[in-house]
Formats: sequence, C-alpha cells, structure tokens
Amino acid sequence: MSPQPIPILRAFVQFVNAMNEWIGRISAWFVLLMVLVIVYDVTMRAVFSIGSVMLQELQWHLFALLFLISAGYTLKHDGHVRVDIWYQSHWSNDRVRAWVNLLGGLLILTPFCVLIMTSAWPFVYNAYQFSEGSPDPGGLPYRFVLKGAIIVGFGLLMIQGLAQSVHSVLFLLGHMPPAETQESDA
Repeated sequence: MSPQPIPILRAFVQFVNAMNEWIGRISAWFVLLMVLVIVYDVTMRAVFSIGSVMLQELQWHLFALLFLISAGYTLKHDGHVRVDIWYQSHWSNDRVRAWVNLLGGLLILTPFCVLIMTSAWPFVYNAYQFSEGSPDPGGLPYRFVLKGAIIVGFGLLMIQGLAQSVHSVLFLLGHMPPAETQESDA
C-alpha cells in the first residue's frame, strides 16, 4: 500500500518550517558578530586611525549572508514586505488569505526565485571556477563562497514559499489549521 499524500505533505511543511527556523536562529548570531566587527572597526579607525579593508569586507559579507540565508526564516514569520492593507483588513477570511498565499507562492515567489537562481548560476560558477577573492589588497579571500550564498538563500526562500503553498492547500482541504496558528510548529 502506498503512503497517503496528506501525511507526507504535512511532514514536508513541518520539515521546511523547522529547517528555516533553525537556520534563522543560527543566522541571528551573524547580527551579533557583525555588530562586534563594526564596533571594533569603528573604534580602531576613530581612536587609533587604523583602517582595515578586511574588516570592511567582513561587515559586507556578514550582512549579505544574514540577508540571504535568513530570507526563508523571514518568510516563515511573515516578515517580508507586502501590501498588508488588503491582506490584513479586506482579506480577513483565512480561506481568502490561504488562496492569496497559495497563488502568490506558486505564481510569483517560486518563478522569481527560479529566475534569480538560474540567472546567478553562471556568475556563481565563474567565481568558483577561479576561486574568486577580493580584488582589493588586504581584502578577504573566498568571495566565491559569498556568491554561492545567493543560490542557497533563494533556494531556502523558494522552499519555504513552496511549503507555505502546500500548507495553504492542506488548510483549504481541511487538513491543517490556518497559517497564523502554525507559528510554533518547528
């Protein structure tokens, strides 16, 4: 007997939610690290007149990693910008919101993520092929790793969007509660 699709889909939603929750909590440490690097860099510049290209690039890299890797976590917690005027007030019905989330995830978010990942692939591949580093003297090596985070970050965002679309389908079929009550399912 083949497995039932509903439990598999529920497990997919729960797995993706848990994965992005874990990644988001880990990436929150990048904020602390970034703040410490910035404070150190500013102190060294202001007090000792010593600047560092490496520290400046490290700040940019940490911010980029934070932004890219935590995009799925942000979507999971409904933190992305959208036109909430309609979503919160006019579409207060959970079923209408589920349809908006389903269609938005499948027709807008997923194709956009695929477009970004396929467009970035040659850029990332080229950086890996040549082990790209900073062009500046004293800059960070391994810039290719940061460029690879573009594909990873948009992949995590797309997977979270697909999980939310599956959640919307399951809600519309009566197999899961509304998305707002799923906040602590990880």
